[in-house]
Amino acid sequence: MNRGEYLTKLIEDKGFTIMSLSKSSGVPYTTIRSMIERNLTNASIDNVIKICKVLGVKVESLEKQEEIKLEDKEDDWNHKLPDLTSKDERNIQKELQKMIDGLNSNSSFAAFDGQGLEDLDEEDRELLLSSLENSLRIAKKLAKQKYTPKKYRK
Repeated sequence: MNRGEYLTKLIEDKGFTIMSLSKSSGVPYTTIRSMIERNLTNASIDNVIKICKVLGVKVESLEKQEEIKLEDKEDDWNHKLPDLTSKDERNIQKELQKMIDGLNSNSSFAAFDGQGLEDLDEEDRELLLSSLENSLRIAKKLAKQKYTPKKYRK
């Protein structure tokens, strides 16, 4: 089985069509079709990474079908960021609580899509809160990376 056939099988196994994969990944339909027909020859690494993320597979799984030069491009940039300390975690929780309190108040400037936190259904509330927490974590990691002097970096 070549890489194009393997990619087609992955798409089908994950319940996608090429069109739905195109919409989910942001890679044009014709590009995906061309990647399959050409067995990923000359495929853009960025497009391969986008497709693999949507399919939930590692880029290496496509490599195993045949050797593919993927340059040293990390598909998960979050692993390159510094780890958070327990103090950072406490600060994130405090900041998250401030945001929650702002959304719970009836002030018009602290609303999500015109609704307060109590107006959202349970699923939307959980999604919003987890999104806010993840955003705070990423922001904290990026700040640590940017503002930690080189001599203190690991």
